[in-house]
Amino acid sequence: MLVINQRIQIPLREFRFTFSRSPGPGGQNVNKVNSKAALHWAVTTTASLPEPVRERFIRMFAPRINQRGDLFLASSRFRDAGRNVADCLEKLRAMVAAAAATRRARCPTKPTASSQRRRLQQKRLRSEKKQSRRRIGDD
Repeated sequence: MLVINQRIQIPLREFRFTFSRSPGPGGQNVNKVNSKAALHWAVTTTASLPEPVRERFIRMFAPRINQRGDLFLASSRFRDAGRNVADCLEKLRAMVAAAAATRRARCPTKPTASSQRRRLQQKRLRSEKKQSRRRIGDD
């Protein structure tokens, strides 16, 4: 079970992992062992995500989702396939958490009395400066 927060939990059976040879660290071992992990997840058909979160996720990460609606994530940071699987799941957890986070609406505030006073004072000074540039008797 991949736990995102209290409301969102994704069962591991929804993910499909494939393994291949990795271009990462490993010396001669890199040519023999399939340590690169690739995660495939049918994000458009999953029931684990609430509808608004799923829509936001699809909008945010559209370039990573293929035409069948599968998300593809890969990791080859580590020499070990198990750690690369964990890295893929952590990347996915961060992506879903980003889609689940909603921005709070800003409460509009009134300008303070002192800021209004400063603004009006600056307007007055600017107006006086411009009036002093006029020629006398030029109305």
